[in-house]
Amino acid sequence: MKAASREALANSQSRVDEILAGDKNVASAVQAGLDIFEVVDVLDGDRELRVSFIDVAAPAEARKSLAENLFGSKISAGALSILQEAAANQWSSPKDFVNGLVSLGRRALLRAAEAQGQLGQVEDELFRLAQILDREGELTQLLSDRTAESARKRGLLANVLYGKVTMFTEALALQAISRPEQNPIDDVAGLADTAAALQDRTIARVVAAGELNEGQQAVLAEKLGKIYGRAMSIHSEVDTSLLGGMRIRVGDEIIDGSTAGKIARFRAQMV
Repeated sequence: MKAASREALANSQSRVDEILAGDKNVASAVQAGLDIFEVVDVLDGDRELRVSFIDVAAPAEARKSLAENLFGSKISAGALSILQEAAANQWSSPKDFVNGLVSLGRRALLRAAEAQGQLGQVEDELFRLAQILDREGELTQLLSDRTAESARKRGLLANVLYGKVTMFTEALALQAISRPEQNPIDDVAGLADTAAALQDRTIARVVAAGELNEGQQAVLAEKLGKIYGRAMSIHSEVDTSLLGGMRIRVGDEIIDGSTAGKIARFRAQMV
């Protein structure tokens, strides 16, 4: 996103938080998020409408009226408020506006999970789902197929998720795979990062040679917190091929303290 769109998104996110905080109703927040996704589906199929929503020649109030005239009777009051707040801002492109709405819909669902006391659980479920997709190549390939109908992909993933995750995780994951930004693994992992950020934490993805218990994870989180200057959320998995130690990824930075990594570096030095 360009600067104008980033500012528009930040303004809209603040207003979403205010709108949802004023309502304090989990069901309303969930419905608002789902309704925003429905609006996105409509906008994806109508370029002229996308352009109209970011027309700087039209006053902000006119763009808000456009939202009410088109969607007022079709979506919840919370969703309409979110859409109007987004439309009132200035976006760099129609694409940025629609992507911004996706972000706002996701934020509504994550705030609903937070109000329900389940945001940490949703973060963990999204991380675990990304792991599953990484292991299940055939499923991920099907979900990545841009020629496949969104309904079919949602059906495939819904069968995997049914009864195993919260409604928040299911709604977020189904939306992500029906409108892919990158690939299913990265999209779902990105949602986990967003959930962590709303809790003022950063995810550390840890691959260890053996299972880490809660105490070890707490110690690691504290050490990484001192290194990066912020609270950390540890998500770990086991890979015995590391032989010992662990490999840690925080954002784009990798800390390789595994035995396999040390051996590889030693061999490289000997060449």
